[in-house]
Order: sequence, then structure tokens, then C-alpha cells
Amino acid sequence: MSERMVRISKMVSKALRHDPARVGLTLDEAGWADIHTLLAAFERHGTGFSRAELEHVVEHNDKRRFTIEGDRIRANQGHSIDVDLGLEPVAPPPVLFHGTGAGSVDSILADGIQSGARQHVHLSSDVLTARKVGARHGRPVVLTVDAAAMAGAGRVFLRSANGVWLTDAVPARFVRLLVE
Repeated sequence: MSERMVRISKMVSKALRHDPARVGLTLDEAGWADIHTLLAAFERHGTGFSRAELEHVVEHNDKRRFTIEGDRIRANQGHSIDVDLGLEPVAPPPVLFHGTGAGSVDSILADGIQSGARQHVHLSSDVLTARKVGARHGRPVVLTVDAAAMAGAGRVFLRSANGVWLTDAVPARFVRLLVE
């Protein structure tokens, strides 16, 4: 993606996941925004872009962060604001993966994986994706999560529209360092 498209993706991500009011945008309870209103909001703030550019970002984003339905758009996950994505609990695969930076490993192994400012912990179904996520935080480390045991203990899992697994937290007893 071009530098401009990356910039648009980041701006839209911030507005739809973290701070819609910053550009004068209001999301509904499920996190949806009207596309025309979103485009006008960014135009008013001097960072305008076209619907075609927005659609390009949605279609070509390697993480598939956004969904467009008709004239609405929303982020698939990663919200630090309260939204109800309407996702139903689903049984996870036996093992999921979490990518992080090397500096966070000791804390995670001691205290588990917390959602921090976000609504959910994000987990991947494959090592490669987890490693890419971890690389955003320094030297990447991949942890395994015993999702089957967590589900057996009553923990709830959701799966976002782009395949990211979500849960409220991962207690330390379900986390192990992946040895490759």
C-alpha cells in the first residue's frame, strides 16, 4: 500500500477504534459509522480522502481491519472504546498464538495476557501472524495459548470478521513460550 493509503488506514483506524470524537464522528453502539459522515468529518479536519481511497484501504489492508456494509464502515476489532460487535461465542481451536515483544514475556508468563486499553486480548490462529504482531513491539516472541483448556474452564472466545480471536484475558496458567 502507498504511503498515503497507510496514512488513511491509520487515521480511520484511530477514529473507528479509539477516538471518533477527535474528528467529530459518532459511532453507533455496534461501532458503525456512516461513510459519508466519516468522509465529511475528515474533510473538515483538513485530512480528506475519497470514498474510492477508503474502499481501496479496506480491500487492500493485509490485516482486514475494516468492514464496509452498504454506506457503513466499522473496525473489526481492537477498540479501546465501548462497542458491541455483536459477535457470538465460538469454540476456539485447541491452540492459539499471541505475538509480543521480548520485553513483555516475563510479565505475561507471570500475570497472563491482559487487554490493557482495548476491549479484548487478540490471538492468532497461526504462528506467522503472531510473529508479525510481535514484531511491532520489538524483537518478536510467540506464545502459545491453551485455548481448549481455557474454553473448558468457562472462558469465552469470539472470532472477529477478519479471523482474529478475541477473549477478555488469558490467565498465566494457559500461556507457554513457543519453542521453535
